[in-house]
Amino acid sequence: MSGTSLLTKEKAIEEDANIDLNERDIDVLVESASRVIAPLWPISSFAARNPWMGLENQSFEQVAGWLKNTYDIDIYPSVSMILAAKRKGEIEETYVKKGLQRWLDSYSFDIPRDRAERFCLAALKLDSLPSNLLSSNKLEKLVEEFSGLNTNSIEVTSTEPISSHIENQDGERLVHILDYHVIKWCKLYLDDYQAGWSMPNREEGFYRAWRCLIQYDPALSKKERKSLKNWPQEAHMALKEALSLLEIPKSEIQSYLESHLLSLPGWAGIILWRTQQSSNEHALLTEYLAVRISMEWALVKPYLPLTNQQSKKKVSITPLLASWLHWGDLTVEEWSQMSVAEQNEYLSFAYSFDEKLRRKLWLEAWEQTYTDRLSQKIVSNKRETNNKESPLAQLAFCIDVRSEPFRRHLEKEGPFETIGVAGFFSLPIATTKLGSKQSHSSLPVMLKPKHKINESASESKLKSYQQRKQAVNSLSYTFKMMKQNVLASLLLPELSGPWLTLQMIARSFVPSRTDSSIRKLRESWVRKPDTKLSLHHVQKKEEELSIGFSKEEKVNYARQAIKMMGITERFAPLVVICGHGSQSINNPYSSSLDCGACGGASSEFNARVLATLCNLPEVREGLSSEGIEVPEETVFVAAEHNTTVDELHWLYVPELSEAAQEAFDRIESIMPKVSQNANKERLTHLPNFKLKLKNPKAEAHRFAEDWSEVRPEWGLARNVAFIIGQRELTQDCDLEGRVFLHNYDWKQDESGDLLADIISGPGTVTQWINLQYYASTVAPHYYGSGNKATQTVTSGLGVMQGNASDLLAGLPWQSVMKSDYEAYHSPLRLLIVIQAPKEYVERLINNDYSFREKVQNGWVRLARVDSDGLWENW
Repeated sequence: MSGTSLLTKEKAIEEDANIDLNERDIDVLVESASRVIAPLWPISSFAARNPWMGLENQSFEQVAGWLKNTYDIDIYPSVSMILAAKRKGEIEETYVKKGLQRWLDSYSFDIPRDRAERFCLAALKLDSLPSNLLSSNKLEKLVEEFSGLNTNSIEVTSTEPISSHIENQDGERLVHILDYHVIKWCKLYLDDYQAGWSMPNREEGFYRAWRCLIQYDPALSKKERKSLKNWPQEAHMALKEALSLLEIPKSEIQSYLESHLLSLPGWAGIILWRTQQSSNEHALLTEYLAVRISMEWALVKPYLPLTNQQSKKKVSITPLLASWLHWGDLTVEEWSQMSVAEQNEYLSFAYSFDEKLRRKLWLEAWEQTYTDRLSQKIVSNKRETNNKESPLAQLAFCIDVRSEPFRRHLEKEGPFETIGVAGFFSLPIATTKLGSKQSHSSLPVMLKPKHKINESASESKLKSYQQRKQAVNSLSYTFKMMKQNVLASLLLPELSGPWLTLQMIARSFVPSRTDSSIRKLRESWVRKPDTKLSLHHVQKKEEELSIGFSKEEKVNYARQAIKMMGITERFAPLVVICGHGSQSINNPYSSSLDCGACGGASSEFNARVLATLCNLPEVREGLSSEGIEVPEETVFVAAEHNTTVDELHWLYVPELSEAAQEAFDRIESIMPKVSQNANKERLTHLPNFKLKLKNPKAEAHRFAEDWSEVRPEWGLARNVAFIIGQRELTQDCDLEGRVFLHNYDWKQDESGDLLADIISGPGTVTQWINLQYYASTVAPHYYGSGNKATQTVTSGLGVMQGNASDLLAGLPWQSVMKSDYEAYHSPLRLLIVIQAPKEYVERLINNDYSFREKVQNGWVRLARVDSDGLWENW
């Protein structure tokens, strides 16, 4: 695979000796290059992101090879992770051997098959070549005598930034100096609220603001500032000028831009996200590249011209020959007696069967082992639907893997039916909480809201509430303003020291009591009044989104949610719509523990909206006219599942019917036991949990309320599968909190539209979550965000390590690692299991090109199970 560019340009631009690009050409190149990075959302609404979302038209194996060969980024699990999984019995070696046989069958070679197999099986033990062999005189002599290998086919050419090939007089690479400058300018321009003084001319855009200030930057030398003094006024002209002066050939411009984007994928990612949010900043990524490559030109100008700007990495013969001597039992005499053609064949074979391929075979065996064990659980699960007891209550939970243990323990306590559905409950809404001026898009980040729902109260209650809330927040606001003000910050330590010292001591030694007391004091003082939701349609001219829903929209959204839950023909007296959120202190990543389907926020608002809609007489009447009869005794209520302490909190409970009240009381009575059992199961997986502790509930609250706790809960770590089917399929299975569960009944989906919606919405969210955890585990130095304890929140946007790193895009070390040496998350690609006839899955694959591409290229795995228990891997 070529290393010069992973992607084919959508619109080829003819090569020419001189760069002659117009603004449109620049836009096309920047857009094509941007596929190597992914949008990065601000950490306040942390949403899982698939770092390779723009590369899915290539196979996972191709992308892995390209990243390794070009940028030395390894996205296969490490040897230590694989061996640890093998020791724990998570990988059956039979599948490794089967994978090897398939590879040997597909590879053409002129080596005796039995000898090739022995070599591969020995290499698959994943031990390192002995250092004494690699440094031996015998091997060195053999390598010196050999000159026959044609390495042209295995050279890797990459267009790296020119600055990466140059070192200054202190031995520091210029690309690192360039990164330092670019980070500084990104922080200044993108700052959300932290800076006391905002960047001058910011309203004119990134490039123009930078151009006005760069000539006064004391961090640059006089010559460097002078070279940028008369730089072009427009970003695309500046980018064109810099590329021309750096003599980047037209055929390599895209890959050159890709390399610069991958140098700081976090900052580039949040800029890409900004370009998608506002038409005013649609060219922001072009401006970023103009700033970066213009500064590169200024830094490398004194060192030009350079020769051999492209780096060609030739393969070393030494480890290839050593591998045959060590794993292939090849003797020096046998090697010496071979012809040059035979020697070439052996070395080429060893090169092809490299460590990356060996780890690929182990990963596939790991995935297949899990797939087979899951299929055995499901197929052997007894499903008796005919004699099923009528449920006392139905509880709809988010598909989140953390819901699975809680649902399982709840179902054991009585005739309760639990349902899995995406946590935004099919409501395309932006939400505004009482007293807030900011709205939040409470739906998957790949979708756009169509309605705004406001929380409101009477004018007198709202005024009183805002006054109390302002009084509570004023001290915090004043503190923050003083901290950011240059002069006031000098007095701040003396003024705040005594109070903060007491607070620190209390939070450190009695964290649970302190946080509980502070929270209760705040809640009792603020006293949020009872509120209403703006569900009825109101169109305001100044608003982009209409407030509330029309009558038709209310019925449509209620019907869509009920169909997704699969309860169109039978309703329990009580239907509980359960959103979910988390609880933690001093945690920049708190939103990553909330609902991914609600854009990194609690799904409590959506739960309340849906429950309220489903109780409206006009909605019941509309559903009835469409054949969905909701019994008069059925009442919808809303609750929130707190995933950190495994408790259910009621959000909206209207007047209940007699049957619904009975169900409600029953849930209340069993909930302490459900929470206790769920906490006990979940907490035992945390590395510092005390096994002999008698009160799991108290320990769960300690994790949630201790400000020094870097791991309040595991979140979605170890997620591995997404099952789309009826609850009876998995109801008696212990899925270990590793599986997303979405209800689906193919018999009620004759057209296949429902399955298509599940795959395009929740299916995409689960895949992004899975690959976020995968990437943060296998390549934490590049796709993760390092140690939580040493992070710095910057510009109100995200976190950095120190004050001059990339904006860290992935999950912290503590979210995926059990210790410094042991991974907790199993880096396996998502397995999607669909309960439906074969023709349903075939139709889905044929109609959904994007999903077909993901399956064929190895970004997700697919299996099918039918009502008779037949399991089929796709």
